[in-house]
Amino acid sequence: MLDYGLFTFASKDEVLEKSSTYWNPGKTRFWVDSGVPLVIDRREGYFLYDVSGRRLIDVHLNGGTYNLGHRNPEVVAALKQAMDHFDIGNHHFPSLARTALAEALIASAPKGMSKVIYGSGGGEAIDIALKTARHATGKRRIVSIVKAYHGHTGLAVGTGDDRFAKLFLADRPEEFTHVPFNDLAAMESALRARDVAAVIMETIPATYGFPLPAPGYLEGVKRLCETYDALYIADEVQTGLMRTGELWAITKHGITPDIMVTGKGISGGLYPIAAVLVSERCAGWLTEDGFAHMATFGGAELGCVAAMKTLEICNRPQTRSIVHHASDLIGRGLERIRADHPGWFTGIRQNGLVIGLEFDHPEGAKHVMRQLYDNGVWAIFSTLDPRVLQYKPGILIDPSLAEEMLDRTAHAIARAAKEVHR
Repeated sequence: MLDYGLFTFASKDEVLEKSSTYWNPGKTRFWVDSGVPLVIDRREGYFLYDVSGRRLIDVHLNGGTYNLGHRNPEVVAALKQAMDHFDIGNHHFPSLARTALAEALIASAPKGMSKVIYGSGGGEAIDIALKTARHATGKRRIVSIVKAYHGHTGLAVGTGDDRFAKLFLADRPEEFTHVPFNDLAAMESALRARDVAAVIMETIPATYGFPLPAPGYLEGVKRLCETYDALYIADEVQTGLMRTGELWAITKHGITPDIMVTGKGISGGLYPIAAVLVSERCAGWLTEDGFAHMATFGGAELGCVAAMKTLEICNRPQTRSIVHHASDLIGRGLERIRADHPGWFTGIRQNGLVIGLEFDHPEGAKHVMRQLYDNGVWAIFSTLDPRVLQYKPGILIDPSLAEEMLDRTAHAIARAAKEVHR
């Protein structure tokens, strides 16, 4: 019996059956068929526990939502204290928490950001960013990369892979142009007509498997934006908040974006919130008509409190040190594992704790994912390139857990190799 007070199930099988009946049959069936019938129960730090009691080291972190771990004690304490005074708030009015977080975000941001606009999730924040770019430039067209992913909401889905856009008739090639990653010539060709409002780029494309930008590529895209009067939108939803060893990955390239988006991890994993940071050039609509975008839950005051504590933890010098040490330890460990499987485990894409593991099989990462799950580690394959496993350790991970994670990973990769090559 699984008894949680307000809801009770007779067994895990009943949860899976009713999940398929009442929630999402496609997702439920996919995970069961993939050998990952996970129903998450307790969660703490970098551990998940299935309702059966099995423990998993979380190296997926829901796209970085749990950078600080599940139910981080400091964020939990801040939120509990805030609940004695705040609730969601009223999005129409000036707010203590929203104002304080906006000031803190601008202080932490790349030079040139001046205003903050709130959403309740990353997709909505991308929509806000695209609308803002169109208003600021008077242009409509948006350029993104092939196999991009920026969310599933109205405008955001058009910037991403056709798999998600065409299903809902949201593919609009006349408005959303996709060019190959790491191809400056293709980018210039897309911008040359000077009819582009903005180029939107994940600093390291996550759902595409973390391909790393070639040296000078992002800097070149920024120069082309300046040449052809397009704005540069930095999507830092997955790469921000110290994942790369800097608070915002885009600053490692010396780029000052016109617009920057943060989400997922800024919530502390406890209260939904996302934010769009804009330069003064892009902030005009906030004065012209401050009601032009409204979101009842955007910048919810409890979410702002969770975000402020998250931002403070990420900004600590010791957090930066942990990330740099863990990046080195895990990177060296993965190289040792790769050396043992040269024809199978073929590459490591790493920038800090943003890591993609490449395998020599069209769906190699799915095999490794399943073996990791069986061996007590949860990491997910890249949706748009299933050769690549997304491997995202938490930014506060301690060395002993990192070593255990590597040991389990080595075992899983070896077993996956035997499974594929038998």
